[in-house]
Amino acid sequence: MDGLFGQVHIRQAEAGTTSDKLPLICLHQSPKSSREFRKILPFLAKDRQVIAIDSPGHGESDLPPSIDEATIENYATSAWEVVKSLGLEKIDILGHHTGAKVATEMAVQQPDRVQNIVMVSALVLNEQEINEFEKQFDPIPLDHAGTRFTEQWKRAIEYKDPDRSLEDLADSFAENLRAGNAYEWGHKAAFEYSRIFAERIKSLPHKIIVLNPKDMLFELTPRVETYLQNGDVIDKPDWGFGFMDTIPEESAKEILSHF
Repeated sequence: MDGLFGQVHIRQAEAGTTSDKLPLICLHQSPKSSREFRKILPFLAKDRQVIAIDSPGHGESDLPPSIDEATIENYATSAWEVVKSLGLEKIDILGHHTGAKVATEMAVQQPDRVQNIVMVSALVLNEQEINEFEKQFDPIPLDHAGTRFTEQWKRAIEYKDPDRSLEDLADSFAENLRAGNAYEWGHKAAFEYSRIFAERIKSLPHKIIVLNPKDMLFELTPRVETYLQNGDVIDKPDWGFGFMDTIPEESAKEILSHF
């Protein structure tokens, strides 16, 4: 469909049974896409419509014209345009990593149209930590040795769920490559938003549940609990990076229990 910067791509699943449950908007991490929800989508759609959106410059959605326009605010505006195009009024939101920040900004932009939010990891960082993360995810230039790809694969292996297959990991890894040299724009947007994230999330009266899987953000995510007006952080030490691939039915049941 048409969006803020051109084409916006979505995946959707219609409700398996009729109910009064609100549609669920799913927002991915960076530099992934709605593809990360492909296995969990049917289980999330047990009794509600579910829509997973490719943020601008991710998956099949068109890239913003410049890195300065790749912001969490614009990702949220793009998501609201999808909601409008689908004729939806009020929604629930599931946000994963960067998607948690997009979910927050969506609720800031149109608070009366959001009911509940479930986040998978949610980072509150100080300025030094933001700078360290920005350095860690600084784009790796292309070279004949394939350094960009080998370094990304090493990182993927380091944090993968033990039960996640190499085939699933390769599918996920391929999503990193879609935006070409703009592949880290989403991370940049997330880290920049980190400078106001605590203030933004503290302002929200919505019910916000933060699920904390055992990935690279496990030790940092509990900080967000201080800023939740109406919510909780739930540790999920048995969930690894890629849990939506390895345990889609189990994780969908947990996520839906909070809406």
